[in-house]
Amino acid sequence: MPRATRNRAERIAPTPTPQASTSASRNVSLHALLLIAAMALVGSNVGLGKSIIAEVPVLLFALLRFIIAIVCLAPWYRPARMRAVSRAEWRNLFLMAFFGTFGFTLLMLGGVRLTSAMAAGVITSTIPATVAVLSWLLLRETLSRRTVASVLLAVAGIAVLNVARGGDGHGVESMGNAGTHALLGNLMILGAVVCESIYVILSRRLSQSLAAIEICAYTHLIGGLLMLPLGIVPLLSFDAATVSPHVWAQLVWYALSASIFSFWLWMKGIRHVPAQLAGVFTSVLPIAAAVYGIVFLGERPGWAHGVALGCVLAGIAIASWPATAETIGSNRPPRGGTENVG
Repeated sequence: MPRATRNRAERIAPTPTPQASTSASRNVSLHALLLIAAMALVGSNVGLGKSIIAEVPVLLFALLRFIIAIVCLAPWYRPARMRAVSRAEWRNLFLMAFFGTFGFTLLMLGGVRLTSAMAAGVITSTIPATVAVLSWLLLRETLSRRTVASVLLAVAGIAVLNVARGGDGHGVESMGNAGTHALLGNLMILGAVVCESIYVILSRRLSQSLAAIEICAYTHLIGGLLMLPLGIVPLLSFDAATVSPHVWAQLVWYALSASIFSFWLWMKGIRHVPAQLAGVFTSVLPIAAAVYGIVFLGERPGWAHGVALGCVLAGIAIASWPATAETIGSNRPPRGGTENVG
């Protein structure tokens, strides 16, 4: 190529500008707010669920949550598309529904009834560490030093809560043997964490063949069918007039935010934020749960909550810190899987 032509091409070729870099940074910041909002919804739902089950039986609440979600996800139940799903994929979807929607819902609602929203929020935020441990045990994935440190801090945080007699707050003390009830509740929340972590691991198998919103829709449908035999009796016998209108409104909001809003916000934000950096925002979950518990449930934070929360947040920071040190604009997540969402 002649030098004059080469020089002309170099002058014409676009080069990154400070304005473009600023725009990219603002775009990431905007989508980071979506991730924060998603985790804030998940965290506040921990306490909101505790408020609802004070008036609505757990099994009825769980069934209604699925019914509302299924109605909202109805556009994705297309017969032609569902027939295209293979038997192997349906088996995987069933396992995901059994652990990630059916089992998780029962254990989470049953556990939060016995323990405080603050303790439940701290334990729930250990899902990333639990996923790492199960991936190591089941999939033989290697654990980095940072991941091991994060897991150990998560275990330490949960141990502090349980050694402190469950980290129970206001509202649990009125029950007989409150510490034992809180400890049982914490163990149920931990069981919910394991169920959700299994869901995450199983979802990796389907992420290449099914859109995330389809996985969400199908697992809720299966979960609703599993919950129906357990919830049908309270559904037919419960006197709805005994529940105040604002609690029914809370129940509808819980179902929508848990199944639709938080899912959409997270999937919309994760498309534009590096995956490791996104892990930082899971720290919003226990903070939101603690704020709801203190403000709306009158829970009193103790030293155990502070130490446990500090351990979990430190673990999340250690696991996610490397990505925050990199240039955000040069670390885009792989595109695929989530592109059909939202």
